[in-house]
Amino acid sequence: MKTQARWLSEAAVVVLAVLSAVTIGSRLVHGQADHVRWDIISVDIPVTTVSPGGVAFASAISGSVLSSLKIKFTGSGTFVSPANGGTSGAVTGGGTWETFDGAASTGSGTYRVTKLVSWEFANFQSPGLIDLIGDPTERANGTAVLRIEYSDGSQGTLGVGCHGPGAPAGIQEGVIATKAFVTYWTGEVPTATADKNRTTFHVTK
Repeated sequence: MKTQARWLSEAAVVVLAVLSAVTIGSRLVHGQADHVRWDIISVDIPVTTVSPGGVAFASAISGSVLSSLKIKFTGSGTFVSPANGGTSGAVTGGGTWETFDGAASTGSGTYRVTKLVSWEFANFQSPGLIDLIGDPTERANGTAVLRIEYSDGSQGTLGVGCHGPGAPAGIQEGVIATKAFVTYWTGEVPTATADKNRTTFHVTK
């Protein structure tokens, strides 16, 4: 009886080890990466529909004072975010940019995304919006930082934040950016009456 009990105990340990290995392996296989689409979006007012092709603005601060420098972006793209949260060169996309000093345009062109710097998934959005971009069940809140190259040869970063339906507190909706040494780190806040300064992500896990 003791021998049989010991054999059953050892068999149970083996079975648990195999099940744990299968479970961990499954997590690794199915959770290796997030495949993400990002968009600067257009919406109707009041907001019921999400479409591609929007615009978003951010302003620069000079020292501790809000300056007259502003940048405008359009754009969309995709990236693959590694499970370890690191950087990734598996990126596509870009859009257009235009800089301003007050009301005067100071430059414009296109940009392309060259690298994913970071991605933080927050949660999937609450249902209710009409989604003309992708699968509404994949629409998500979160923040991404992308390395970008401007058409005038300058380098920079584009930060995309989505605080959509059901998002936790703390996510800034819209964009922030750098272009060479200028830091456009004050994203323009979206309002209920203007179709601008909104973004979204679609995430396949």
